[in-house]
This record gives sequence, C-alpha cells and structure tokens, in this order.
Amino acid sequence: MRRELYVVAVCLLLAGFLGPSGRAQGMSHSGVAILKPTAGNNVKGSVRFLEIPPKVHIIADVTGLTPGQHGFHIHEKGDCSAPDASSAGGHFNPEHKMHGGPEAAEHHMGDLGNLVAGANGRAHYDRTVSYLELAVDPNTIDGKAVIVHAGPDDLHSQPAGNSGARVACGIIRKKN
Repeated sequence: MRRELYVVAVCLLLAGFLGPSGRAQGMSHSGVAILKPTAGNNVKGSVRFLEIPPKVHIIADVTGLTPGQHGFHIHEKGDCSAPDASSAGGHFNPEHKMHGGPEAAEHHMGDLGNLVAGANGRAHYDRTVSYLELAVDPNTIDGKAVIVHAGPDDLHSQPAGNSGARVACGIIRKKN
C-alpha cells in the first residue's frame, strides 16, 4: 500500500499537478466560517472561501454592524471561546511581516482589509487573493479564526491596524 501511494505521488508530480509552491494546481477546496457575536454584540454572518490554486476567493456577508468600515482579519488560533474573542490570538502572520492592507507590498497573511457596512448594518465582501492557502500546511487557514472588529483597520498601525474590539468570531472549517 505504501509503495502504491508513493507511485501515485510521483505520478502527480511528473504530471505537473503540483506547482512550485507544492500547491495542487486545478484542484479546488472550500471552507466556511460562521461568525458569531462576541459578548455584548449582535454581529453575525458567514465567510466563504474557495481555493482554486493559486488563488482564494473570499465572500463574506455580515449583519449587525454599525455603518462604516470594520477591520476584517484571519487570526492565528481557531478559538472563539473567550467572551471578547481574545482567545483567537493575533493576526495570522506565519512569515512575520508588518501589518498592512491586502494590496500592500508587505502584510500579514491574515490582513483582509475592511468590511464596509451600509446604513442597514449589512456588509458584503468579495475579494480574490493569491497569498492564502486553504488546503496546504504549514500556512493553511483551515482551523484559524476570522475576526470582525468594531472600527476600521487603518492599514498601517503596528501590529494590527488599530481596529478596536472584536465584535464577531468564527472558525474556518475546510469542507473538502
């Protein structure tokens, strides 16, 4: 059995299914995080991830926000158990980079920018990035937390953008 697995792995490599980063080319993976409010808040929603290497498409729909911008990040620990979601730790930053916006030359892997809520408290986010991975360790986002903050991420303050309290938290779960 072990030899058969080895032969399959070699064949996949030779067939070009794995790119230079080791990511499977053409194989899609998906995941979802269900956002639940932290203590004293009523923010909720969902964040969907679709990885078609080398990109990840992120779609979020969030309700219960105050109108305006809200910091939106992937955090290092998949733990939303603390009433204020502090158990999720800091931003997901395995490469030890400076904080920034998702378009900045340097930013954390967890830096997603801001959600923008309308007067009705609803926000929709739709972005495709090439710096996240859902399926491959060691930098997978599977099992990490998604956090929505009370205020805007200024996209430059260190270490995390000065976006205030955590108002919602959800854990990313890979579906396939």
